[in-house]
Amino acid sequence: MTKSPLIALAAALTLAAPAAAQVKLNGAGATFPNIIYQDWMLSYNKAHPDVQLNYQSIGTAINGNVLHIPTVLGGDVPTYNLPEVKETLRFTPDVLADIYLGKITKWSDARITSVNRGVKLPDADIVVVHRSDGSGTSFIWTDYLSKVSSEWEQKVGRGTSVNWPVGLGGKGNEGVTATVKQTPGAIGYVELGYAMINKIGYVELGYAMINKLPAGSVRNKAGKFITPGLQSITAAAAGAMNSMGAGTDFRVSITNPDGDKAYPIASFTWLLLHKQYDDAAKATALVKFVWWAETEGQARTEPLGYAPLPKQLRPWVEARLKTITAGGKPVWTTAAR
Repeated sequence: MTKSPLIALAAALTLAAPAAAQVKLNGAGATFPNIIYQDWMLSYNKAHPDVQLNYQSIGTAINGNVLHIPTVLGGDVPTYNLPEVKETLRFTPDVLADIYLGKITKWSDARITSVNRGVKLPDADIVVVHRSDGSGTSFIWTDYLSKVSSEWEQKVGRGTSVNWPVGLGGKGNEGVTATVKQTPGAIGYVELGYAMINKIGYVELGYAMINKLPAGSVRNKAGKFITPGLQSITAAAAGAMNSMGAGTDFRVSITNPDGDKAYPIASFTWLLLHKQYDDAAKATALVKFVWWAETEGQARTEPLGYAPLPKQLRPWVEARLKTITAGGKPVWTTAAR
């Protein structure tokens, strides 16, 4: 069975000392949504001082029989270190697969130059960079490569962690970003937000971000070269609603979708929530935060490189949140509204 792509937050909740009158919610999981989760938690903490949230981007975590609640849409982008190339590079699916299989080793390879006419590419070695840790970002990338390359599917396959045929490993999106930036001729895959903006530190409610990395365009299933962006990622999700229903657990792969405008390496990301909790205070605080993220928090997604969820999903998400209990009683009645 194929593992779920992005398991973002396996919520491990602890309650602060009673005297503090504050609920602490601690979670850990994928680096893919880390930028938006940090922003959400800082914003929510400021507006709700009775709740303290903390999230550590340590890589995808899966823990037990849980609910998958979608939070945002994101995409993996091929990013590269070729400072002499000013144009946006184009990549075909087979070229990306064969680069990561170690079969294409030079930037001047005819299969790369043939779709980048007019671009002067160096006769330099390609240095492949991949994740060294298990991650939802890697699942999206390998899920896509498995769909477009039978050789990749047979030899490597899809997973949060795979046996990479070639390349250097970097921990987290941050590690891959840093390795690509420091390695001439490197190519890597990162979540779109990390290609758009490079975090150098926190400011009051967000990031101080500089140093953009180039993101290549990728030929989609319809034969169009699509530059990764929020609209093209939303287009990738447009067809997903047709294969989903109100009772779904929302684990739907949307890589290599149909559609002229669809970016082909995109995915939902999810929060991972337990179905039952022992502590009603923690469970109530958690559901309140999740519903805020599903509604008000969506307005904060686009500036940070994520596409907001379709509003049509909200009733389905609400229905799933209503199934969460604490001490055998539904949490929703005292939580979200």
